[in-house]
Amino acid sequence: ILVCNAGISPKGPDGPLNVSDLTLEEWNDVLAVNVTGTMLCCRAVLPGMKKSGFGRIILIGSLAGRTRPRIAGASYAASKAALSGLSRVLVSEYGPYGITSNVVAPGRILTPLTGSPESKINVDALARIPAGRLGIPEDVAAVIAFLVSEDAGFVNGAVIDVNGGEFAPS
Repeated sequence: ILVCNAGISPKGPDGPLNVSDLTLEEWNDVLAVNVTGTMLCCRAVLPGMKKSGFGRIILIGSLAGRTRPRIAGASYAASKAALSGLSRVLVSEYGPYGITSNVVAPGRILTPLTGSPESKINVDALARIPAGRLGIPEDVAAVIAFLVSEDAGFVNGAVIDVNGGEFAPS
């Protein structure tokens, strides 16, 4: 089982960096961690998974990679969208060996990184969530626990949104 959950999202003093304010170094740093790091982790575990005939790969995407980002900047949104493409390639190449690859795309989840529920950014996010609450880590963990289980062997190539209904694709 591999769960790729690392990610960085640089911000400026006023929030997300606009494309015109983003340096090439910041862009490359985000892609290096969020995309290249994920690919390298996958590459490290795939031979063993293939040999054993079983594997579960979960890539942690984001609401920002699924729809117009409201909180994240260009590099983060692009990097999280790229994970869906990587997952589709993994499905094609390794599905025949009993290895599944899925993306979990959380919305606003309360963690020390996202700050107090009373912060302006979280209050604004809450107003967009039909479920009437911000997410908690356990919401995401429950989806991951299912996807890595034997019961999820036929779930392959999915992007599962965990966002309380803020984004509901057709």
